[in-house]
Formats: sequence, C-alpha cells, structure tokens
Amino acid sequence: MKDWKKNMILFLGSQTISLFGSSLVQYAILWYITLQTQSGAMMTIYIIFGFLPAFFLSPFAGVWADRFNRKTLIILSDSAIALSTLLLAILFLMGYDNIWLLFVMSAVRAMGTGVQTPAVGAVLPQLVPEDKLTKVNAFNGSMQALVSLVSPMVSGALMTMATIESIFFIDVITAAIAVFTLLAFLPIPVHAKAMQKQTTSYFNDMRQGFTYIKNHPYVKRFFLFCAFFFFLISPAAILTPLQVARSFGDEVWRLTAIEVFFSAGMMVGGVIMASWGGLENKIHTMTLAFLAIGGCIFALGIIPVFWIYLIFMGLTGLAMPFFNTPSMVLLQEKVEEDYLGRVFSVYGMIASSMMPIGMLLFGPLSDMVKIEWLLIITGLLMFIQGFFLAGSKELVEAGIKKGA
Repeated sequence: MKDWKKNMILFLGSQTISLFGSSLVQYAILWYITLQTQSGAMMTIYIIFGFLPAFFLSPFAGVWADRFNRKTLIILSDSAIALSTLLLAILFLMGYDNIWLLFVMSAVRAMGTGVQTPAVGAVLPQLVPEDKLTKVNAFNGSMQALVSLVSPMVSGALMTMATIESIFFIDVITAAIAVFTLLAFLPIPVHAKAMQKQTTSYFNDMRQGFTYIKNHPYVKRFFLFCAFFFFLISPAAILTPLQVARSFGDEVWRLTAIEVFFSAGMMVGGVIMASWGGLENKIHTMTLAFLAIGGCIFALGIIPVFWIYLIFMGLTGLAMPFFNTPSMVLLQEKVEEDYLGRVFSVYGMIASSMMPIGMLLFGPLSDMVKIEWLLIITGLLMFIQGFFLAGSKELVEAGIKKGA
C-alpha cells in the first residue's frame, strides 16, 4: 500500500465527480416533482421507485462484490446510471416529460446504485491502511458533503436559466470522466476471493453472508439500530422540502437553502471527524450523533422562523458524520474481507427499505396532518434511541479502540 494516498485520491476524486452529476439530477428531479405536485403521496411514490429496486438487487450485488473484480462492478454500474440518464434526457427533449418517466428512471438509477454501493464500501479497505480508515472515511464524507453543498446551488441556478435536460447531460459527462479515470489511472488489486474458482452457488454465497451477519454479535445488533434510525429519519430526509414549500414558501431558493445549510453542516462535521477522530469509544460518538440529530429534528418541527430553521438544519448535517464515519469504520474493521461486499449489501438493503417503509406511513400522513408533528414525534424517538445505543453491551465493547 505504498501508493495508497495517490490511489485513494484518484478513487475518491472519480467518485466525487460522478456523485456531483448524480446529485444535480437528484435535486432537479426532487424539486421538479415537489414544485409540480406539492403532494406527499407523489413524493412517496418517487421514494419507493428510488429505493426498492436497490433493496431487491442488494443481496445479489453483495455476492458480486465478493466474487468479482470490484473495480469492474463500479465502472459498469456508473456507466449504466449514466446511460439511463442520457435516455431520460433524450425522451424529455422529444416531449415525453410525464412524471412517471422520472419514477421509472429513478428505479433504473437505484439498481445501478445498488450494485455500486457495496463494491465501493468493500474497495476502501483494499486501498487504505486500517489505521487510516477513520480519517479517510471522514474525508470522503466531507467531499460528499461539499458536493451536496454545491450541487443544489448549481442545480437551482441551472433550473432558473436552462432546462432540466441540461442537468441530465451534465450527469452523463461527469460519469464518463469518472469511468475514464478508473480505467486509465487507478490500479485496484483483485481481492483474494475473486481470484479463486467459485465452487458454490450465488444463493449459497448469499446464505453464507446472512449467516455470518446472524452469528456476528456486533453486526447483527448494529443493523437493528440502523433499521430504526433510517425509519425514524425518513420524514426529515424526505418531507422537509415539502414542509418548507407549505409552511414558508415554495420558492426554489428556499429549497436550495435547506440543502445548502444541511450540506455545509455535514462538511464541517466531516472535517471535525477527520481531524479529531471521535471519542475513545466509537459507539459513544454515534450515541452523541443520535442525541444531537434527534434534538435537531424535534426543533425543525417547532421553529416558526425560516432562518432559525436553517440553523438547525445545518446542525443536523453537522451531526451526521458523527454517526456515518464510525459506523462505516467499525464495519470495515470488524468484518472479514471475504464478507465485506455481502455485509455492505445488507446495510444497503436496510437503508433502501426502511426509508420507503417509513414513507409508506409518513407520506400519506403528511397529507392529513402537519409535517411538523411528524418531525416532533420522530425526533423524540430518535433521541430516546440514543440512550438504548449507549446501553448495548455488545456495541459498546465493539466500539473500543484497539489497544485501549
């Protein structure tokens, strides 16, 4: 790993470029649906189409990430996402601009993401020394937050000056740059399992992955907490643009502002995590994040002034890396390399299923009750969940630093 810094920069740089284009499309579609419909039910349909395909594909994607060349999987999935976006742009230019097309293409893009996510999560430990994983994951989180900070501003500006098709074409170009970088400049070694002759079936590999998680005390319990986390955070993650449009005004700059403040907070939080590294016990850092996020979501439900609302949106973003970074590092440290792809695929299944499940409940509710009440209730429940996390003996023991 003597060239690990150069390889890490190339890898994370290419992924950041690709993420920038994808973020432009994500915000453009989200705002297009929000402003065209102002309907919680339509937002729910969009989320279901954007998450469930990844859920059903993730078990297979995890097996592929452990069986095959992970670099190749990332390139193929990135290319598929770009081609689907190109097709969407062409259809819109031809006048086929129905909402249902956005739902279908979101499903296709979700399938590409479902393949890419476990492969990316499993590649990082191949490129980075174990003692540098916290800093690298935090740095990656900051880069993603920077993209999330810039992309809504750029997307909002483009939507006022150009057509939505222009944003679709930018995504195609950024994906092409990322794929070329991986092909031409980044040597990623093929991991040991991928070089072996596979003697078991896909379903047997899949079953072994689920058995590994079931018998791993840390991973099993941590995934249970993640399921509740993604369920409870779904109103704040999905319905806040709709809340702002209803309660404060439906101007594009307001929707842009909430994304900018959240992303700026995430970027600052990522920088703090990269330089500080968190508390001695990673689970205690995650507990701090649960309490802070829960409190901020509660505040988003009671604040009547928009600029104060933006401050708490920023604080929510600030707290996110204190959960994301240690959770990723602990999985990368605790899970054997041959199972990393399958474990990350199950993590992806949880993320891609619990938020749509939450939206099946909260989306229709948002058309019957004020979104503020949903944020108050879920914020309180997440705050309480933080104390259960700190009280889990298995997780606290797993969070202790090596050598401590």
